[in-house]
Amino acid sequence: MKYYNALNTIDGLGAKKMHKLVEYFASSNKIWNASLSQLIASGIGESLAQIIVRSRPLINPEEEWNKLEKENILIFCKNDPEYPELLKQIPDNPFLIYMKGNLDCLKFPLVAVVGSRKITNYGIQVARGLSRDLAASGICVVSGLAFGVDAASHSGALSAKGKTIAVMGNSLDNAHIYPRSNFNLSQDILNGGGLLVSEFPVPTKPNKGTFPARNRIMAGMSLGTLVIEAAEKSGSLITANLALDYNRDVFAVPGSIFSPQSTGTHKLIKEGAKLVCCAEDILSELKLNLATIVEERIGNIELS
Repeated sequence: MKYYNALNTIDGLGAKKMHKLVEYFASSNKIWNASLSQLIASGIGESLAQIIVRSRPLINPEEEWNKLEKENILIFCKNDPEYPELLKQIPDNPFLIYMKGNLDCLKFPLVAVVGSRKITNYGIQVARGLSRDLAASGICVVSGLAFGVDAASHSGALSAKGKTIAVMGNSLDNAHIYPRSNFNLSQDILNGGGLLVSEFPVPTKPNKGTFPARNRIMAGMSLGTLVIEAAEKSGSLITANLALDYNRDVFAVPGSIFSPQSTGTHKLIKEGAKLVCCAEDILSELKLNLATIVEERIGNIELS
């Protein structure tokens, strides 16, 4: 895994190219030590092959690995049992996934909760309340640690002493948790038995490209996606559309017809998203209840 992590720090080497390299070479050690001609023969293209050859002397795999260990960050590839099962099923899944915290969260049914950063008081109440009730029913709430709906959703799940996962568009080391004002929330998630997830190596700052990448992970690892307050061009609608592409359920909470933050959710409902007024609406649609969750998915894992 050390070489996989080192390779993941090379700009331009995304999941698709990594999959191609692994298919050709079969091991990370062989990829790391491959010649230029061998890399080109793998089908990744001459330009990327040259980038890899130029980058390798500048990267110390052992030092990069130590960065992960220092921060208690674990790393898994698609073939590992710890890799989220539903995430394996999407066509654009990340080759590597980084995790920090309680891996038992992945044994719970996962539901993503997303929405506007510019949240109203109504949105705060809904996000906290629904996430609290979902978590109390044995659902692990997945969100993105952003302002607004994300933060309210994580907080709601924690208030029920339930499980929550924060998927981020940055690396998981403390120095790069984003937004910084939600750093304490990230620690609350860890201390509450939750989990932090990312596909980005240490150190990675968030940018415009990392957020859509994060969205596909949230949608891909979850049984369904719940949208609470989203404007017409909200990034949350991207997550909802990804969920549809992955053949997952999409849920939306209605709001005021006068609120710009509800135009996106109302559009989703018109297009067939399940209208949600309470947690039971989601549980019944997913055909889940606490008894079946405990029996079939959680086993001896404690909800608290």
